[in-house]
Amino acid sequence: MHCKKSGIWTVSVFHADKINMSENLAIFLRGLLIGISIAAPVGPIGVLCIRRTLSYGKLTGFLSGLGAASADMLYGAIAAYGLTVVTNLLFDNAFWLRLIGGYFLLYLGIKTFLEKPADHAAQATQSGLFSAYLSTFFLTITNPMTILSFAAIFAGTMFIGKTSSPLMLVAGVFVGSAAWWLTLSFGVGLMRDRLTMNHMAMINRISGSIIAMFGVIAIFKK
Repeated sequence: MHCKKSGIWTVSVFHADKINMSENLAIFLRGLLIGISIAAPVGPIGVLCIRRTLSYGKLTGFLSGLGAASADMLYGAIAAYGLTVVTNLLFDNAFWLRLIGGYFLLYLGIKTFLEKPADHAAQATQSGLFSAYLSTFFLTITNPMTILSFAAIFAGTMFIGKTSSPLMLVAGVFVGSAAWWLTLSFGVGLMRDRLTMNHMAMINRISGSIIAMFGVIAIFKK
């Protein structure tokens, strides 16, 4: 009789673990889709990532995207865990965050516009790679609209503070966002050998103008 009860208990635990794994996988996949949907729209980070990939190589482009993915993960965690205190703090200082991010975008845009194209991909250095990562992390984290996007998506899918595994959701967001940037940087990197110096100069001017435009919009947005 005891063995029979033990067997039933073992089967029940196995069944519960199986259900829990399936639920976690479903939450992770939803986070993955959310991460891709947040990262995919072309904005200043996308333009910057494409331009850096063409100028400095795939690794620099990918790490630029990874900086944005890390900021997405941080904001995703704030939304998933329902940290309203942090959210309110960010929105209370939204003006200053937007202003700082806007001026930084303006600086990057002008710098990109004036930069002369190299005739070959620059040698990636440790400091250069870290700078590429840190700059896009900073730009993404100073955009309060990022957390607003996560809050809206999570609220629409009943995720804020209610998911049984917010960690899996946040992990999915990061992997989805990082996967997008990996695909973008390596895809764009394959085109680099086909571009001439004139093409690169034009790309610098166009991308610099677009990045600067995003900066101006951020600075003067009411």
